[in-house]
Amino acid sequence: MKISHYRITPIATIDPPLRAASGLHAPYALRVVLELSCEDGLTGISEIPCTEGVVDSLTHICEGLLGSDPLQLTRLLEQASKRLTTHDDLRGDTPWDNRVWVHLRSALEVACLDYLGKRFEVRMCDLLGGAVRDEVPFGAYLFYKEPGAGGELKFGMNESVKDWAATRQQVAKTPDAIVKQAQSMIDTFGFKSIKLKGGVFPPNEEADAMLALRDAFGPNIPLRLDPNAVWTVETGIRIGKKLDSVLEYLEDPVRGQKAMAKVGKAIDSPLATNMCTTSFEDFPNAIKVHSEDVILTDHHFWGGLKPCIELCRICQTFGRGISMHSNSHLGVSLAAMVHLGACIPQLDYDLDTHYPWQSDEIVEGGRLPFKNGAIQVPDGPGLGVTINRAELDRLHQNYLKSGLSFRNDEAEMQKIEPGWKFKATRW
Repeated sequence: MKISHYRITPIATIDPPLRAASGLHAPYALRVVLELSCEDGLTGISEIPCTEGVVDSLTHICEGLLGSDPLQLTRLLEQASKRLTTHDDLRGDTPWDNRVWVHLRSALEVACLDYLGKRFEVRMCDLLGGAVRDEVPFGAYLFYKEPGAGGELKFGMNESVKDWAATRQQVAKTPDAIVKQAQSMIDTFGFKSIKLKGGVFPPNEEADAMLALRDAFGPNIPLRLDPNAVWTVETGIRIGKKLDSVLEYLEDPVRGQKAMAKVGKAIDSPLATNMCTTSFEDFPNAIKVHSEDVILTDHHFWGGLKPCIELCRICQTFGRGISMHSNSHLGVSLAAMVHLGACIPQLDYDLDTHYPWQSDEIVEGGRLPFKNGAIQVPDGPGLGVTINRAELDRLHQNYLKSGLSFRNDEAEMQKIEPGWKFKATRW
C-alpha cells in the first residue's frame, strides 16, 4: 500500500512557567503532529517538537513521499534525506536539539511504524523486536518555577491529584518548595526516582535542594541533577564532590566532551548526557576520553526508534548506562517512548518525562495513566493510541493565535527579568 496523502499540524499546548538554564518556558509548548495516510485507509501518526524550519521542511519532504510504500522504510527515509537541502545544522547550546533532520526522520519513522502496526495488527514494540518488559518506569521531573500552572489538570479528581494540581500552581524557588513538589508528584504518580532541572540558581543553592531531597526521601529514592551544561569545570567538580554521596548521576554539568571527562575523573558520581554525545559521530571521541557514563536516548533527537536501539547496543558494548530524555510531549510521543523503553534490554534508569506538567492531550481516551510510576505498554496496534480530532484542531488554533513558531526561552525570561541573556557557561 502506498502513501496517498499526509497532514502536518503544528499545535501549541499549554505549558507552565518552568525555569531552565535557557530561561523560562513560554505559555505554550510547540509540537508538530504528522499523519501519513495510505491507500488502504489506515493512517500512521507521530509527534515531534516544533523547532524552527521543521514545518516547512517536513511539508517539502512529504510532498516527495506520495506514492511511497511505508513497508520499504529504509528506501523511504533515503528519499526523504535526499529531498532535504542540508543536514549540517548544529545541535546548538540550548537544552533542546536544534537539528532539523533528526526531528524529521523521527516523525517519518514513527508514523510509518504506526501505520505498519495497524496494517499487520501488531504493537510497535513488536515491530522493533518485541517487548522485554510490560511496563516502563518513569521518574519525577522537578523544576524551579514561576507563579502559574499552565492549564487545568485532567487526571481525575482524587485527593492526590487535587494536591498535585495545587502544588503545580505554586512558585518553587527554595529547597523546601522543591521537596514539596517532589512529594506531591510522587504521591500522585507513584514515581520512585527524582530529577531536578538545574542551571537556574547559583550551584550551591541547587546542591542544597538536592541535599534537602535526600533528607526528605532517604537513600532508597535515587536523585539526579541536570544543570544543562552551564557550569564551569571547577564548579562541576566542586558541586559534584559535594553531592557524591547523594546522586544517582549528574547530568551535563559542563559543556563538551573534554570538560565532561575532566569532571568525571574528579568525582565519584556517574555523569550522564543529552548534550555532550548526541550523534553516532560523537562516539569515537566519547569512548577515547570517557566523557560520560550514561547516555539519555531520545527518539526525537536521534532520528527515530530504531537509531535509539542501535545507540543502546553501542552503549552496551562500551559499558555505558541507558536512560531516556524527555521534552514537553503529549500522548503520541509518550506512547512512542513507552514502546522504545519496552524493547530496550538494558534499561538502567527510570526515564524522564514532562508529562505530569502538561494539561492538554490529543489522544482519544485522554491522558496515559501512570501506575506506581510506570506506564503499561499500549496493547493496540502500532502506537496503540489514536488522534482526538477535536483536540488536535483546538490546539492548532492555539498555535495560530499564539504567534509562536519556535521555542525561545530567553525572550520569555526577559518578560520577568528585562535584559536577561542566555549564557552557555553561567556559574
